[in-house]
Amino acid sequence: MTGSHRPKATAGKATPTETGRPEAPRGRKEVPPEVRAARRRRRRWIGGIALALGFLLVAGAGWLYVRLNGNIRTFSADGVSTDRPEDSGGQNVLVIGSDSRSGDNSSFGGGEGDVGRSDTAFLLHVYGDRKHAVAVSVPRDALVEIPPCRLPNGSWTTTKSNTIFNAAFSVGNTSQGNPACTQNTVEKLTGLRVDHTVVIDFAGFAKMTSAVGGVNVCVPNDVYAGDLNPNLGRRGDLLFRKGPQSVSGKKALDYVRIRHGIGDGSDIGRIRRQQAFVAALMKQVKSQGLNPTTLFPLADAATKSLTVDPGLGSVQKLTSFAMAMRDIDLHNTKFVTVPWRYQGERVAIVHPEADALWAALRADRTVDGQDATGGKAPDQAPAGAGASSAPPAGAGISVAVYNGTNTSGLAARAADALRANGFTVTTTSTAQSRTHVATVVEYGRDAKDQATTVARLFPGAELRATATPGVTVTVGRSFATEASTGSPSTPGNIAPPATPQKVVVDQVRSADDDACSNLSFG
Repeated sequence: MTGSHRPKATAGKATPTETGRPEAPRGRKEVPPEVRAARRRRRRWIGGIALALGFLLVAGAGWLYVRLNGNIRTFSADGVSTDRPEDSGGQNVLVIGSDSRSGDNSSFGGGEGDVGRSDTAFLLHVYGDRKHAVAVSVPRDALVEIPPCRLPNGSWTTTKSNTIFNAAFSVGNTSQGNPACTQNTVEKLTGLRVDHTVVIDFAGFAKMTSAVGGVNVCVPNDVYAGDLNPNLGRRGDLLFRKGPQSVSGKKALDYVRIRHGIGDGSDIGRIRRQQAFVAALMKQVKSQGLNPTTLFPLADAATKSLTVDPGLGSVQKLTSFAMAMRDIDLHNTKFVTVPWRYQGERVAIVHPEADALWAALRADRTVDGQDATGGKAPDQAPAGAGASSAPPAGAGISVAVYNGTNTSGLAARAADALRANGFTVTTTSTAQSRTHVATVVEYGRDAKDQATTVARLFPGAELRATATPGVTVTVGRSFATEASTGSPSTPGNIAPPATPQKVVVDQVRSADDDACSNLSFG
Protein backbone atom coordinates (compact mmCIF):
# COMPACT_ATOMS: atom_id res chain seq x y z
CA MET A 1 0.00 0.00 0.00
CA THR A 2 1.31 3.44 -0.98
CA GLY A 3 2.27 5.59 1.95
CA SER A 4 2.35 2.73 4.42
CA HIS A 5 4.42 3.29 7.59
CA ARG A 6 5.33 -0.45 7.99
CA PRO A 7 9.03 -0.56 8.97
CA LYS A 8 11.54 -2.31 6.70
CA ALA A 9 13.42 -5.29 8.09
CA THR A 10 17.00 -4.56 8.93
CA ALA A 11 19.40 -6.84 7.09
CA GLY A 12 20.53 -9.75 9.22
CA LYS A 13 18.03 -9.07 12.01
CA ALA A 14 14.65 -10.64 12.68
CA THR A 15 11.60 -8.45 12.82
CA PRO A 16 8.44 -9.12 14.78
CA THR A 17 5.67 -10.79 12.89
CA GLU A 18 2.05 -10.78 13.50
CA THR A 19 2.41 -13.89 15.65
CA GLY A 20 5.02 -12.21 17.85
CA ARG A 21 7.83 -14.59 16.80
CA PRO A 22 10.98 -13.06 15.35
CA GLU A 23 11.33 -13.26 11.63
CA ALA A 24 14.24 -15.39 10.41
CA PRO A 25 17.09 -13.46 8.80
CA ARG A 26 16.95 -13.36 5.03
CA GLY A 27 18.71 -16.34 3.44
CA ARG A 28 18.43 -18.52 6.61
CA LYS A 29 15.85 -21.05 7.46
CA GLU A 30 14.23 -20.80 10.83
CA VAL A 31 15.18 -23.74 13.13
CA PRO A 32 12.22 -24.85 15.18
CA PRO A 33 12.80 -25.01 18.97
CA GLU A 34 12.24 -28.77 19.07
CA VAL A 35 15.03 -29.29 16.53
CA ARG A 36 17.39 -27.11 18.53
CA ALA A 37 16.56 -29.09 21.66
CA ALA A 38 17.21 -32.36 19.82
CA ARG A 39 20.59 -31.06 18.67
CA ARG A 40 21.51 -30.10 22.23
CA ARG A 41 20.57 -33.57 23.44
CA ARG A 42 22.67 -35.14 20.66
CA ARG A 43 25.71 -32.99 21.58
CA ARG A 44 25.35 -33.98 25.22
CA TRP A 45 25.05 -37.63 24.16
CA ILE A 46 28.17 -37.46 21.97
CA GLY A 47 30.09 -35.69 24.75
CA GLY A 48 29.02 -38.38 27.19
CA ILE A 49 30.11 -41.13 24.82
CA ALA A 50 33.50 -39.43 24.30
CA LEU A 51 33.96 -39.08 28.05
CA ALA A 52 33.00 -42.71 28.59
CA LEU A 53 35.41 -43.81 25.87
CA GLY A 54 38.13 -41.74 27.50
CA PHE A 55 37.51 -43.47 30.82
CA LEU A 56 37.51 -46.84 29.05
CA LEU A 57 40.79 -46.08 27.31
CA VAL A 58 42.44 -45.02 30.55
CA ALA A 59 41.01 -48.01 32.39
CA GLY A 60 41.99 -50.28 29.48
CA ALA A 61 45.55 -48.97 29.46
CA GLY A 62 45.72 -49.49 33.20
CA TRP A 63 44.36 -53.02 32.82
CA LEU A 64 46.88 -53.78 30.08
CA TYR A 65 49.72 -52.43 32.21
CA VAL A 66 48.64 -54.46 35.24
CA ARG A 67 48.25 -57.56 33.09
CA LEU A 68 51.66 -57.23 31.44
CA ASN A 69 53.31 -56.32 34.73
CA GLY A 70 51.75 -59.35 36.39
CA ASN A 71 53.16 -61.61 33.68
CA ILE A 72 56.79 -60.88 34.49
CA ARG A 73 58.77 -63.23 36.72
CA THR A 74 62.08 -62.30 38.35
CA PHE A 75 64.88 -64.39 39.80
CA SER A 76 66.69 -63.52 43.02
CA ALA A 77 69.85 -61.44 42.77
CA ASP A 78 71.22 -63.15 45.91
CA GLY A 79 73.18 -65.57 43.73
CA VAL A 80 75.00 -62.88 41.73
CA SER A 81 78.68 -62.81 42.66
CA THR A 82 80.12 -59.85 44.56
CA ASP A 83 83.41 -60.34 42.67
CA ARG A 84 82.35 -58.69 39.42
CA PRO A 85 84.03 -56.82 36.54
CA GLU A 86 83.81 -53.05 36.43
CA ASP A 87 81.25 -51.29 34.24
CA SER A 88 82.63 -50.74 30.75
CA GLY A 89 81.29 -49.21 27.55
CA GLY A 90 77.79 -50.04 26.33
CA GLN A 91 75.34 -52.42 27.96
CA ASN A 92 75.44 -56.22 28.22
CA VAL A 93 72.39 -58.48 28.35
CA LEU A 94 72.70 -62.25 28.83
CA VAL A 95 69.92 -64.21 27.07
CA ILE A 96 69.44 -67.83 28.16
CA GLY A 97 67.12 -70.39 26.58
CA SER A 98 65.88 -72.87 29.19
CA ASP A 99 64.86 -76.40 28.17
CA SER A 100 63.10 -77.26 31.44
CA ARG A 101 60.10 -79.57 30.90
CA SER A 102 58.19 -78.29 33.94
CA GLY A 103 54.77 -76.58 33.75
CA ASP A 104 53.57 -75.58 30.27
CA ASN A 105 56.90 -76.77 28.84
CA SER A 106 55.97 -80.43 29.39
CA SER A 107 54.13 -80.50 26.06
CA PHE A 108 57.21 -79.29 24.16
CA GLY A 109 60.36 -81.07 23.17
CA GLY A 110 59.86 -84.44 24.84
CA GLY A 111 62.40 -85.51 27.41
CA GLU A 112 61.93 -86.25 31.07
CA GLY A 113 62.56 -84.46 34.34
CA ASP A 114 62.05 -80.85 35.30
CA VAL A 115 65.62 -79.73 36.01
CA GLY A 116 66.27 -76.46 34.17
CA ARG A 117 69.09 -76.68 31.64
CA SER A 118 70.54 -74.07 29.32
CA ASP A 119 69.67 -75.02 25.75
CA THR A 120 71.28 -71.92 24.23
CA ALA A 121 72.88 -68.68 25.43
CA PHE A 122 74.25 -65.49 23.96
CA LEU A 123 75.58 -62.22 25.33
CA LEU A 124 74.02 -59.17 23.65
CA HIS A 125 76.31 -56.13 23.72
CA VAL A 126 74.57 -52.83 22.95
CA TYR A 127 77.28 -50.30 22.10
CA GLY A 128 77.55 -46.87 23.69
CA ASP A 129 76.37 -45.09 20.53
CA ARG A 130 73.04 -47.03 20.72
CA LYS A 131 73.36 -47.62 16.96
CA HIS A 132 75.25 -50.94 16.99
CA ALA A 133 74.76 -54.27 18.74
CA VAL A 134 76.36 -57.71 18.63
CA ALA A 135 75.13 -61.03 20.01
CA VAL A 136 77.94 -63.44 20.94
CA SER A 137 76.85 -67.09 21.19
CA VAL A 138 78.60 -69.42 23.66
CA PRO A 139 78.36 -73.13 22.72
CA ARG A 140 76.61 -75.19 25.38
CA ASP A 141 79.48 -77.72 25.40
CA ALA A 142 82.24 -75.10 25.65
CA LEU A 143 84.71 -75.91 28.44
CA VAL A 144 84.85 -73.03 30.93
CA GLU A 145 85.50 -72.25 34.58
CA ILE A 146 82.31 -72.08 36.65
CA PRO A 147 82.97 -69.83 39.67
CA PRO A 148 81.27 -70.28 43.07
CA CYS A 149 77.46 -70.29 42.72
CA ARG A 150 74.65 -70.10 45.25
CA LEU A 151 72.57 -73.23 45.97
CA PRO A 152 68.86 -73.14 46.94
CA ASN A 153 69.79 -73.72 50.62
CA GLY A 154 71.96 -70.57 50.64
CA SER A 155 75.36 -72.29 50.56
CA TRP A 156 77.86 -71.73 47.76
CA THR A 157 79.64 -74.22 45.51
CA THR A 158 83.38 -74.25 44.90
CA THR A 159 85.03 -73.26 41.62
CA LYS A 160 84.81 -75.94 38.93
CA SER A 161 87.35 -75.86 36.10
CA ASN A 162 87.14 -77.42 32.63
CA THR A 163 83.34 -77.84 32.89
CA ILE A 164 80.79 -77.54 30.08
CA PHE A 165 79.13 -74.14 29.98
CA ASN A 166 75.49 -75.25 30.22
CA ALA A 167 76.19 -77.02 33.53
CA ALA A 168 76.15 -73.60 35.23
CA PHE A 169 72.40 -73.19 34.67
CA SER A 170 71.71 -76.58 36.29
CA VAL A 171 73.58 -75.85 39.54
CA GLY A 172 71.10 -76.60 42.33
CA ASN A 173 68.93 -78.92 40.18
CA THR A 174 65.78 -76.77 40.20
CA SER A 175 63.15 -76.47 37.46
CA GLN A 176 63.78 -72.69 37.29
CA GLY A 177 67.47 -73.23 36.65
CA ASN A 178 70.20 -70.99 38.05
CA PRO A 179 70.46 -67.86 35.86
CA ALA A 180 72.65 -66.09 38.43
CA CYS A 181 75.23 -68.89 38.16
CA THR A 182 75.28 -68.61 34.37
CA GLN A 183 75.68 -64.84 34.74
CA ASN A 184 78.62 -65.33 37.10
CA THR A 185 80.19 -67.77 34.62
CA VAL A 186 79.82 -65.35 31.69
CA GLU A 187 81.34 -62.49 33.69
CA LYS A 188 84.26 -64.75 34.64
CA LEU A 189 84.71 -65.86 31.03
CA THR A 190 84.47 -62.45 29.38
CA GLY A 191 85.55 -59.86 31.93
CA LEU A 192 82.38 -57.96 30.97
CA ARG A 193 79.83 -56.88 33.56
CA VAL A 194 76.40 -58.33 32.73
CA ASP A 195 73.85 -55.56 33.25
CA HIS A 196 70.76 -57.73 32.76
CA THR A 197 69.90 -61.43 32.42
CA VAL A 198 66.82 -62.79 30.64
CA VAL A 199 65.62 -66.42 30.58
CA ILE A 200 63.06 -67.64 28.03
CA ASP A 201 61.48 -71.10 28.14
CA PHE A 202 60.05 -73.48 25.50
CA ALA A 203 56.40 -72.48 25.89
CA GLY A 204 57.17 -68.77 25.89
CA PHE A 205 59.32 -69.02 22.79
CA ALA A 206 56.55 -70.82 20.92
CA LYS A 207 53.96 -68.21 21.94
CA MET A 208 56.15 -65.30 20.85
CA THR A 209 56.63 -66.75 17.36
CA SER A 210 52.88 -67.21 17.01
CA ALA A 211 52.22 -63.66 18.25
CA VAL A 212 54.17 -62.17 15.32
CA GLY A 213 52.39 -64.38 12.79
CA GLY A 214 55.32 -66.69 12.12
CA VAL A 215 59.01 -66.24 11.27
CA ASN A 216 60.64 -66.76 7.87
CA VAL A 217 63.40 -69.39 7.97
CA CYS A 218 65.33 -71.60 5.57
CA VAL A 219 65.90 -75.36 5.84
CA PRO A 220 68.94 -76.81 3.98
CA ASN A 221 67.34 -80.26 3.46
CA ASP A 222 64.18 -82.25 4.20
CA VAL A 223 63.90 -83.04 7.91
CA TYR A 224 61.93 -85.91 9.49
CA ALA A 225 60.65 -86.71 12.98
CA GLY A 226 63.49 -89.21 13.44
CA ASP A 227 65.98 -86.37 12.98
CA LEU A 228 64.43 -84.37 15.81
CA ASN A 229 64.26 -87.45 18.05
CA PRO A 230 67.00 -89.98 17.19
CA ASN A 231 65.49 -92.37 19.76
CA LEU A 232 62.40 -92.74 17.58
CA GLY A 233 64.10 -95.58 15.70
CA ARG A 234 62.58 -94.71 12.33
CA ARG A 235 62.44 -91.90 9.81
CA GLY A 236 58.96 -90.76 10.83
CA ASP A 237 56.85 -88.01 9.31
CA LEU A 238 58.23 -85.11 7.27
CA LEU A 239 58.58 -82.13 9.61
CA PHE A 240 60.24 -79.59 7.32
CA ARG A 241 60.53 -79.45 3.60
CA LYS A 242 63.76 -78.13 2.11
CA GLY A 243 63.86 -74.38 1.41
CA PRO A 244 62.39 -71.10 2.71
CA GLN A 245 59.21 -71.24 4.82
CA SER A 246 57.40 -69.59 7.72
CA VAL A 247 57.29 -71.33 11.12
CA SER A 248 55.55 -70.57 14.40
CA GLY A 249 54.64 -72.21 17.69
CA LYS A 250 56.02 -75.72 18.25
CA LYS A 251 57.32 -75.89 14.70
CA ALA A 252 59.48 -72.82 15.31
CA LEU A 253 60.80 -74.43 18.48
CA ASP A 254 61.60 -77.64 16.59
CA TYR A 255 63.49 -75.59 13.99
CA VAL A 256 65.86 -73.97 16.50
CA ARG A 257 66.33 -77.14 18.58
CA ILE A 258 66.90 -79.74 15.88
CA ARG A 259 70.50 -80.83 15.34
CA HIS A 260 70.63 -84.32 13.79
CA GLY A 261 69.84 -84.83 10.11
CA ILE A 262 70.18 -81.17 9.20
CA GLY A 263 73.24 -79.32 7.89
CA ASP A 264 76.42 -80.81 9.38
CA GLY A 265 74.58 -82.16 12.44
CA SER A 266 76.73 -80.19 14.91
CA ASP A 267 75.79 -77.96 17.82
CA ILE A 268 77.73 -75.16 16.08
CA GLY A 269 75.47 -75.62 13.05
CA ARG A 270 72.46 -75.36 15.34
CA ILE A 271 73.86 -72.10 16.75
CA ARG A 272 74.04 -70.76 13.18
CA ARG A 273 70.35 -71.54 12.63
CA GLN A 274 69.44 -70.01 15.99
CA GLN A 275 71.26 -66.82 15.04
CA ALA A 276 69.46 -66.75 11.68
CA PHE A 277 66.14 -67.29 13.47
CA VAL A 278 66.64 -64.43 15.96
CA ALA A 279 67.64 -62.18 13.05
CA ALA A 280 64.47 -63.15 11.15
CA LEU A 281 62.33 -62.57 14.26
CA MET A 282 63.78 -59.06 14.63
CA LYS A 283 63.11 -58.41 10.96
CA GLN A 284 59.50 -59.57 11.35
CA VAL A 285 58.84 -57.37 14.38
CA LYS A 286 60.37 -54.31 12.69
CA SER A 287 58.32 -54.88 9.53
CA GLN A 288 55.07 -54.78 11.53
CA GLY A 289 55.87 -51.40 13.06
CA LEU A 290 54.08 -49.85 16.02
CA ASN A 291 50.80 -51.60 15.39
CA PRO A 292 48.78 -52.14 18.62
CA THR A 293 47.00 -55.18 17.17
CA THR A 294 50.33 -56.98 16.85
CA LEU A 295 52.32 -55.28 19.62
CA PHE A 296 49.98 -56.26 22.45
CA PRO A 297 49.92 -60.00 21.63
CA LEU A 298 53.72 -59.93 21.31
CA ALA A 299 54.14 -58.00 24.57
CA ASP A 300 51.70 -60.34 26.33
CA ALA A 301 53.53 -63.43 25.02
CA ALA A 302 56.98 -61.98 25.75
CA THR A 303 56.22 -60.95 29.32
CA LYS A 304 54.67 -64.36 30.01
CA SER A 305 57.78 -66.00 28.56
CA LEU A 306 60.50 -64.23 30.49
CA THR A 307 62.22 -64.62 33.81
CA VAL A 308 64.42 -61.57 34.33
CA ASP A 309 66.75 -60.03 36.88
CA PRO A 310 65.21 -57.46 39.26
CA GLY A 311 66.60 -54.63 37.12
CA LEU A 312 64.15 -55.56 34.34
CA GLY A 313 61.30 -56.68 36.58
CA SER A 314 58.55 -54.33 35.36
CA VAL A 315 56.91 -53.24 32.11
CA GLN A 316 58.37 -49.77 32.58
CA LYS A 317 61.92 -51.12 32.92
CA LEU A 318 61.55 -53.49 29.97
CA THR A 319 60.10 -50.68 27.84
CA SER A 320 62.92 -48.34 28.80
CA PHE A 321 65.49 -50.95 27.76
CA ALA A 322 63.67 -51.64 24.47
CA MET A 323 63.53 -47.91 23.67
CA ALA A 324 67.30 -47.68 24.15
CA MET A 325 67.65 -50.04 21.17
CA ARG A 326 65.14 -48.39 18.84
CA ASP A 327 67.80 -46.68 16.67
CA ILE A 328 69.80 -49.86 15.95
CA ASP A 329 69.09 -50.93 12.38
CA LEU A 330 69.19 -54.52 11.16
CA HIS A 331 72.49 -54.20 9.29
CA ASN A 332 74.28 -52.93 12.42
CA THR A 333 72.97 -55.85 14.49
CA LYS A 334 75.58 -58.63 14.26
CA PHE A 335 75.70 -62.27 15.37
CA VAL A 336 78.96 -64.13 16.05
CA THR A 337 80.11 -67.22 17.97
CA VAL A 338 82.99 -66.97 20.43
CA PRO A 339 86.18 -68.28 18.72
CA TRP A 340 86.23 -72.05 19.27
CA ARG A 341 87.69 -75.39 18.23
CA TYR A 342 86.73 -79.01 18.90
CA GLN A 343 88.40 -80.73 21.84
CA GLY A 344 87.29 -84.33 21.57
CA GLU A 345 83.51 -84.30 21.96
CA ARG A 346 83.63 -80.91 23.64
CA VAL A 347 84.38 -77.37 22.47
CA ALA A 348 87.43 -75.39 23.56
CA ILE A 349 87.46 -71.60 23.47
CA VAL A 350 90.39 -70.36 21.39
CA HIS A 351 92.85 -67.82 22.79
CA PRO A 352 93.99 -65.15 22.22
CA GLU A 353 91.20 -64.62 19.64
CA ALA A 354 88.46 -64.85 22.28
CA ASP A 355 90.38 -62.45 24.55
CA ALA A 356 90.57 -59.96 21.68
CA LEU A 357 86.80 -60.21 21.20
CA TRP A 358 86.08 -59.48 24.87
CA ALA A 359 88.63 -56.64 24.89
CA ALA A 360 86.95 -55.10 21.83
CA LEU A 361 83.54 -55.19 23.53
CA ARG A 362 84.95 -53.68 26.72
CA ALA A 363 86.36 -50.84 24.57
CA ASP A 364 83.06 -50.52 22.63
CA ARG A 365 84.63 -51.45 19.30
CA THR A 366 82.66 -53.42 16.74
CA VAL A 367 84.01 -56.71 15.43
CA ASP A 368 85.19 -54.92 12.27
CA GLY A 369 87.09 -52.31 14.29
CA GLN A 370 84.71 -49.33 14.36
CA ASP A 371 84.62 -47.02 17.37
CA ALA A 372 81.02 -47.30 18.62
CA THR A 373 81.42 -45.48 21.93
CA GLY A 374 79.23 -42.61 20.81
CA GLY A 375 81.93 -40.15 21.86
CA LYS A 376 82.26 -41.67 25.34
CA ALA A 377 85.57 -43.47 25.04
CA PRO A 378 87.05 -44.90 28.24
CA ASP A 379 89.78 -42.89 29.89
CA GLN A 380 93.21 -43.71 28.51
CA ALA A 381 96.66 -42.40 29.20
CA PRO A 382 98.27 -40.70 26.21
CA ALA A 383 100.79 -42.80 24.35
CA GLY A 384 104.32 -42.04 25.46
CA ALA A 385 103.31 -41.00 28.96
CA GLY A 386 106.11 -41.05 31.49
CA ALA A 387 108.73 -38.71 30.00
CA SER A 388 112.12 -38.58 31.72
CA SER A 389 111.24 -35.34 33.53
CA ALA A 390 108.23 -36.96 35.22
CA PRO A 391 108.31 -39.55 38.03
CA PRO A 392 107.82 -43.21 37.00
CA ALA A 393 104.18 -44.08 36.31
CA GLY A 394 104.10 -46.65 39.10
CA ALA A 395 105.72 -44.48 41.78
CA GLY A 396 104.09 -45.06 45.15
CA ILE A 397 101.95 -48.02 44.01
CA SER A 398 102.45 -51.45 45.62
CA VAL A 399 101.35 -54.59 43.77
CA ALA A 400 101.12 -58.31 44.56
CA VAL A 401 101.65 -60.55 41.50
CA TYR A 402 100.33 -64.09 40.95
CA ASN A 403 100.69 -66.56 38.09
CA GLY A 404 97.23 -67.79 37.05
CA THR A 405 98.52 -70.22 34.39
CA ASN A 406 100.56 -73.42 34.11
CA THR A 407 103.38 -71.55 32.36
CA SER A 408 106.22 -71.14 34.82
CA GLY A 409 108.00 -67.84 35.34
CA LEU A 410 105.16 -65.51 34.35
CA ALA A 411 104.75 -63.91 37.78
CA ALA A 412 108.46 -63.05 37.79
CA ARG A 413 108.29 -61.56 34.29
CA ALA A 414 105.26 -59.46 35.21
CA ALA A 415 107.01 -58.35 38.41
CA ASP A 416 110.09 -57.25 36.41
CA ALA A 417 107.92 -55.17 34.05
CA LEU A 418 106.14 -53.57 37.01
CA ARG A 419 109.40 -52.69 38.77
CA ALA A 420 110.81 -51.26 35.54
CA ASN A 421 107.85 -48.88 35.47
CA GLY A 422 108.35 -47.74 39.07
CA PHE A 423 105.89 -50.03 40.88
CA THR A 424 106.74 -51.72 44.18
CA VAL A 425 106.17 -55.48 44.00
CA THR A 426 105.30 -56.95 47.40
CA THR A 427 104.67 -60.60 46.43
CA THR A 428 105.26 -63.01 43.54
CA SER A 429 103.54 -66.36 43.81
CA THR A 430 101.21 -68.88 42.13
CA ALA A 431 97.45 -68.26 42.11
CA GLN A 432 94.99 -70.77 43.57
CA SER A 433 93.36 -71.18 40.16
CA ARG A 434 95.74 -71.76 37.24
CA THR A 435 93.10 -71.55 34.48
CA HIS A 436 93.08 -67.77 34.02
CA VAL A 437 92.77 -66.63 30.43
CA ALA A 438 92.84 -62.85 30.74
CA THR A 439 95.01 -61.00 33.23
CA VAL A 440 92.98 -59.72 36.19
CA VAL A 441 93.80 -56.61 38.21
CA GLU A 442 91.95 -56.57 41.54
CA TYR A 443 91.75 -53.62 43.87
CA GLY A 444 90.39 -52.78 47.30
CA ARG A 445 88.67 -49.69 48.59
CA ASP A 446 90.05 -46.37 47.30
CA ALA A 447 92.58 -48.14 45.04
CA LYS A 448 90.75 -47.98 41.70
CA ASP A 449 92.97 -45.25 40.23
CA GLN A 450 96.09 -47.21 41.17
CA ALA A 451 94.64 -50.38 39.64
CA THR A 452 93.82 -48.51 36.43
CA THR A 453 97.45 -47.42 36.17
CA VAL A 454 98.60 -51.01 36.71
CA ALA A 455 96.17 -52.33 34.09
CA ARG A 456 97.72 -50.12 31.41
CA LEU A 457 100.79 -52.33 31.58
CA PHE A 458 98.70 -55.41 30.69
CA PRO A 459 96.66 -54.87 27.49
CA GLY A 460 93.17 -56.38 27.75
CA ALA A 461 93.37 -56.82 31.54
CA GLU A 462 90.13 -57.00 33.56
CA LEU A 463 89.58 -54.65 36.48
CA ARG A 464 87.72 -56.08 39.49
CA ALA A 465 86.79 -54.56 42.84
CA THR A 466 87.30 -56.78 45.90
CA ALA A 467 87.07 -56.49 49.67
CA THR A 468 90.83 -57.13 49.99
CA PRO A 469 92.95 -53.96 50.41
CA GLY A 470 95.60 -53.00 47.88
CA VAL A 471 96.20 -54.01 44.26
CA THR A 472 96.73 -57.57 42.99
CA VAL A 473 97.67 -58.77 39.48
CA THR A 474 96.89 -62.34 38.41
CA VAL A 475 98.42 -62.91 34.99
CA GLY A 476 96.58 -65.14 32.52
CA ARG A 477 97.32 -66.95 29.27
CA SER A 478 96.98 -63.71 27.30
CA PHE A 479 100.03 -62.40 29.19
CA ALA A 480 101.94 -65.58 28.31
CA THR A 481 101.38 -64.74 24.63
CA GLU A 482 102.56 -61.15 25.14
CA ALA A 483 105.61 -62.31 27.09
CA SER A 484 106.62 -64.70 24.31
CA THR A 485 106.62 -61.83 21.80
CA GLY A 486 108.66 -59.44 23.90
CA SER A 487 105.80 -57.55 25.57
CA PRO A 488 104.65 -56.06 27.94
CA SER A 489 105.42 -52.38 27.63
CA THR A 490 108.96 -51.12 27.96
CA PRO A 491 110.12 -49.28 31.11
CA GLY A 492 108.85 -45.73 31.48
CA ASN A 493 106.34 -46.03 28.66
CA ILE A 494 103.07 -47.56 29.81
CA ALA A 495 100.83 -47.90 26.78
CA PRO A 496 97.08 -47.29 26.91
CA PRO A 497 94.95 -50.44 26.96
CA ALA A 498 95.19 -52.23 23.63
CA THR A 499 92.02 -52.20 21.55
CA PRO A 500 91.94 -54.71 18.68
CA GLN A 501 91.21 -53.00 15.39
CA LYS A 502 89.57 -56.16 14.06
CA VAL A 503 88.45 -59.32 15.79
CA VAL A 504 89.06 -62.76 14.29
CA VAL A 505 85.75 -64.64 14.43
CA ASP A 506 84.53 -67.54 12.33
CA GLN A 507 81.60 -65.86 10.58
CA VAL A 508 79.59 -62.70 11.14
CA ARG A 509 75.86 -62.56 10.39
CA SER A 510 73.93 -59.30 10.07
CA ALA A 511 70.26 -59.27 10.99
CA ASP A 512 69.41 -58.26 7.41
CA ASP A 513 71.33 -61.16 5.79
CA ASP A 514 69.54 -63.67 3.59
CA ALA A 515 67.81 -66.33 5.72
CA CYS A 516 69.42 -69.13 3.68
CA SER A 517 73.04 -67.98 4.06
CA ASN A 518 75.65 -69.44 6.46
CA LEU A 519 73.30 -71.92 8.13
CA SER A 520 75.85 -74.58 8.99
CA PHE A 521 79.46 -75.07 9.96
CA GLY A 522 81.75 -76.82 7.49
